[in-house]
Amino acid sequence: MSGNTTDVIVIGGGTGGYSTALRAAHLGLGVTLVERELVGGTCLHRGCVPSKAMLHAAELVDGVAEARERWGVKATLDSVDWSALVATRDDIVSRNHKGVEGQLSKAGVTVVRGTATLAGPRHVDVETAAHGGRERWTARRGLVLATGSRPRTLPGLEPSGEHVVTSDDALFAPGLPGSVLVLGGGAIGVEYASFHRSMGAEVTLVEAAERLLPLEDADVSRQLTRALKKRGITVLTGARLVDAHRTDAGRTGGSGAGVEARVRPARGAETVLAAERLLVAVGRVPVTDGLGLAAAGVATDERGHVPPADWTTLETAVPGVHVVGDLLPPPSLGLAHASFAEGLVVAETLAGLSPRPVDYAAVPRVTYSSPQTASVGLSEAAARADGREVVTNVLPLTATAKGMVHGQGGMVKVVAEPGPAGRVLGVHLVGPHVSEMIAESQLAVAWDASPEDIAQHIHPHPTLSEAVGEAFLTLAGRGLHQHG
Repeated sequence: MSGNTTDVIVIGGGTGGYSTALRAAHLGLGVTLVERELVGGTCLHRGCVPSKAMLHAAELVDGVAEARERWGVKATLDSVDWSALVATRDDIVSRNHKGVEGQLSKAGVTVVRGTATLAGPRHVDVETAAHGGRERWTARRGLVLATGSRPRTLPGLEPSGEHVVTSDDALFAPGLPGSVLVLGGGAIGVEYASFHRSMGAEVTLVEAAERLLPLEDADVSRQLTRALKKRGITVLTGARLVDAHRTDAGRTGGSGAGVEARVRPARGAETVLAAERLLVAVGRVPVTDGLGLAAAGVATDERGHVPPADWTTLETAVPGVHVVGDLLPPPSLGLAHASFAEGLVVAETLAGLSPRPVDYAAVPRVTYSSPQTASVGLSEAAARADGREVVTNVLPLTATAKGMVHGQGGMVKVVAEPGPAGRVLGVHLVGPHVSEMIAESQLAVAWDASPEDIAQHIHPHPTLSEAVGEAFLTLAGRGLHQHG
């Protein structure tokens, strides 16, 4: 077995892994990144990037209907060329992948294609894909675990890649189904339900909790659910899957293979649902299979996450072994942009710096459905449960001219401490393009700003963003418009 030594070894080339590698290399450390598939990980190849490309295409489809029905533009949609759509999506992914590879090469990161197994706190054995042999790598400064996560599956619902799919393979299943049953009303499930509805499918969205996006503010859930139902999506909350099976006649409105599922609502009788495709979006689980954590003395919790002993540096109980990304338990959020931030913290720690820890309370959360949701900080319920006295202000987006132009409804909700100088605790948005509006509120929450602080800044007119400004003006006692 050959031997190699470097400063830092990163296992996993997703967002957390490659951000760690790039920052550490920029700080002058020797870095080896081990990835068994493609750098970029789930986010680039199966998640964030390709799904948002497809959701953009869905937005264009919706725009044709809006042009005709609302604006008098006599537009028609002949069909969706699935192969052309897929080609554009794959081109975007490919160019991003080449960009990441180029950045790693330019920074001097050694990328090893293979499967890594820990042989100790500073030693990694790599079975290389190129040569089929094993190499021993030793890290002088430390190891970084960044192996990510995979979709959680349900017993008896093994993914087939066509009729039963997970979020990892839903985008790559053949063609557009006529009907889809989505299990899971979190961000991933809502996004896929929204996409398939835009593409003309009959969609049923089933969530075991009492509301969609159960981790978000209750007003966000209500607004989103109302909007999805208005689009023709059947939403079943407080409903649990009893069982499901393949069928040769499960296609809605036609014939062919599909899936039937029995669902038990919290109230009422069981319902049998039939669809061409069943999409399982019930969460993700950490990937640690074969990693050899025990050999390095690294422990996992009951859900398979690798908890850090120090959240400031993300170092585990084993000195020199750090963890980033989806391997981390809460309060980490399993979001790509949080993984980027975690990678910077770990790289700078290994370089001897003292970076600020990740402020998880100020990490934005976005659901890219139609309409979108975006939030940061505490929900109203979470703030009250924390024993805080709070005030809220809810402003409909249609209170602004630009909100009327878009015509999707939506809202801005601010949760703050009482008084114009009280701290902003949370901001929650529903509506078109709100993913592009949340950054301002992220700064407000992270910097402990008050409505008074933000009210002095002028928002451009007419924009959707001025709804955020108006919400803060009202809480600062300077609002121009009253909305019941």
